[in-house]
Amino acid sequence: MRSTQNNKLTQTSPNTPISQKRLKTKPTLILLLILLIGNLFWFVLWLLPSGEQVKGGDEQVAAVDGQTITRQEWLAAMESRYGKETLQNLVNEAVMEKAANQYKIKVTDEEIDLELALLRSAQDSNDTTIQNLSDSELRQKIRAQLILEKVLTKDVVTEDTQSEAYYEENKSLYNIPTTYRTSIIVVESKDDAISVKKELANGSEFSVLARERSLDTSSASLGGDIGYVTATQTSVDPAIFKAVQSIKVNDTTEPFVLSDGRYALAFVEEILEGQSFSYDNVKDRIKRELAMEQLPSSITPEAFWAEFNATWYYGEGK
Repeated sequence: MRSTQNNKLTQTSPNTPISQKRLKTKPTLILLLILLIGNLFWFVLWLLPSGEQVKGGDEQVAAVDGQTITRQEWLAAMESRYGKETLQNLVNEAVMEKAANQYKIKVTDEEIDLELALLRSAQDSNDTTIQNLSDSELRQKIRAQLILEKVLTKDVVTEDTQSEAYYEENKSLYNIPTTYRTSIIVVESKDDAISVKKELANGSEFSVLARERSLDTSSASLGGDIGYVTATQTSVDPAIFKAVQSIKVNDTTEPFVLSDGRYALAFVEEILEGQSFSYDNVKDRIKRELAMEQLPSSITPEAFWAEFNATWYYGEGK
């Protein structure tokens, strides 16, 4: 439309008075304005939710004694309880990616694999990070942490003799035993355990039965998932590790006795074979760890928000 109008204007006789030229272009400008308003109107209508979408906010997702819980109430509750933390994590990850580009920092898959292996072997029973995050989410979280550490320590010098001595003193940390991704169902008696085993044989899902029947409330809420079990963990009942050693991936153990006299069944989702890391494999990690010890422990990704103009729904800064 504009190119056509420009052609018309250029074709106007140079002898035409300026006032007459303006009169000729005025109707066209009015037409353009009407078209612009019309386009804006339809764009706004397109953005507005349809009647069906609006109605979706009132869709029932649960009911208690006849009292309904709508999708809108559900989503509002999730935002209220988890929204701020989730958004903060997303902003932190984005900020760290910006920092990686700014300071030309690289994080390799091998570095993330190393951190994952160390995390799994040293998992604390009270730390449910592995269970709560998917593999991709966990890798992204580790990546963001590695970027932060590399940014903070990029100008800190650590002597080779220090890192070599550290490796020798902590060599056992880098000899990682075989780990078993395990879920459990804990019951009161052997009869209860046999009953659960029969339900599994009849097609019931392990995670569903764990939520319904397991007496171990912390793992039951996670479908029985207790993370990765190793022979060296002191926070996990030794009977669990002994039981999972005898089965394959996606198999369930026979009922076995725990140290407190209760019975359990265990399911193995994944088996990661043990591995050892040489000094060359972990040298950069050790140097970074020693460098971090020289810095204040309170530095977090939020410290870089201002540098990369990060803002969010909850106001300025963190």
